[in-house]
Amino acid sequence: MREGESEGEVPTALQELEIEVEGANFRRDRLLASLALMFGIGLALALPFALRAGAEFFMPVTAALVIAIALVPLLEWLERRRIPSSLAAFLCLVLFIAVANIAVAAIVLPASEWLRMVPDRIGQLRETLAPLFEVYANLERFIDNIINEFGRSAASAPQRVQVETPNSMLQIIASSAPFAAIQMFFAVLVIFFFLSGWTRMRKRTITARSSFGGAMTTARVIQQVVDATSAYLGTITVVNIGMGLVVALVLWLIEMPSPLMWGGIATVLNYIPYLGPIASTLLLALGGLMTFQDPWYALLPAMSFVVIHLIEANLVTPSVVGRRLTINPLLILLSLSFWAWVWGTTGALLAVPLLIIMRTVLDAAGKPDIAGFLFEEGTLIHDHHDEPRGPG
Repeated sequence: MREGESEGEVPTALQELEIEVEGANFRRDRLLASLALMFGIGLALALPFALRAGAEFFMPVTAALVIAIALVPLLEWLERRRIPSSLAAFLCLVLFIAVANIAVAAIVLPASEWLRMVPDRIGQLRETLAPLFEVYANLERFIDNIINEFGRSAASAPQRVQVETPNSMLQIIASSAPFAAIQMFFAVLVIFFFLSGWTRMRKRTITARSSFGGAMTTARVIQQVVDATSAYLGTITVVNIGMGLVVALVLWLIEMPSPLMWGGIATVLNYIPYLGPIASTLLLALGGLMTFQDPWYALLPAMSFVVIHLIEANLVTPSVVGRRLTINPLLILLSLSFWAWVWGTTGALLAVPLLIIMRTVLDAAGKPDIAGFLFEEGTLIHDHHDEPRGPG
C-alpha cells in the first residue's frame, strides 16, 4: 500500500510543479506583453509631436519617399530595357520635375495675376454682393428696432479696430523661398538616391533574411507596398487630370477667365479628400464673384464644379479604383486630420498614400489585436490552482 501510495503521489507533485512553472511563465509573458503595450502607446503618443517638431526634416523626406515609391514601376520598366539604374533614376526624376514644373507654371502664373487683381475687384465684389448686403442690413435694422423697443440702445460707442497691413506676396515669397529651395533640393536628392539604389536595396533586404519563408514574405510586402502606392497615385492622378480638364472646358464655355488655371487648382486640391473639393468650390465662388456681376451667374462656376465632382466621386472613381484600393472613409478622415495637423497642407496631400503604405505593411505583418489583449480570457492573471487542468 505504501508503495502504491508513493507511486500515486509522484505524478501529483509533478503536476503541481508543472502548474507552478506554467503560472510563472504565464505571468512573465503577460508582464512582457503589458510592457510592450505601454511602450507602444507611449511611442504612439510621442511620435506626432516629434514629427511636428522635426517637420523641416521629416516632411520633405516623407514626401520624397512617397514620390519615389510611386516612380518605382517606371524605374523597373526602364531597367528591364537594360538602362543602368543611375540613368533610369535620373530619367524618372527629370520626367517628374518636368511634369511638376508644367503644372506649377499653369497654376502659379495665372494665380499671381488673379491675386494682383483682387484689390481692383473689391468694388465689383461689393456690387455683386449688394443684394445680400441689403438683406443683411434690413435684418440688422429689424433687430435694432426690437432692442430699442425694450429700452436698450442698440447703438454703442464706435470702436476702433486697427488692422495691420499684411506683408506683400513678394515679401512672403522672398522670406520663405531660400528655405523652401533647400527643402526641395534635399527632396530631389532623396528621390534620386532612393531610385538609383532601389534594386540593390531590395535584393539586399530579401537576401539578408535567415529563412526562405522570411525572404519570400519580405519580397511580397515590398512588392505590395510599391504596387498599392503606385496604383493609387497613378489612378487618382489620371482621374484628377481628367476631372480638371472637364472643369476647365466647362469654365471656358461659360467664359470664365483662366480656365486651365482653375482646372489645375481643382486637380491638385482633389488629392486632399473631403477638404480639397470644398476649397475648390470656395475659390471658384470667389473667382466667379470677381468676374461676373450677376450674383447667380457668378455662382455658376462653383456649382458646375460641384456637379462634376459628385459625378467623379460617386461614379468615375469607384469604377476605376475598384475594391482593391477602397479604403474605409473613417480611416481616411482620421489620417487626413492627423497628417494635416502634423504637416499642414503637405500632410493632407500625403495622408492617403501614407495610409495605404501603413495598411499594406500591417496587413502583411499582422495588426495588433488590442481588444483581444485587453478582454479575452487569460488577459488578467487568475489563480491557476482553481482552474481545471487535465484529468486528476
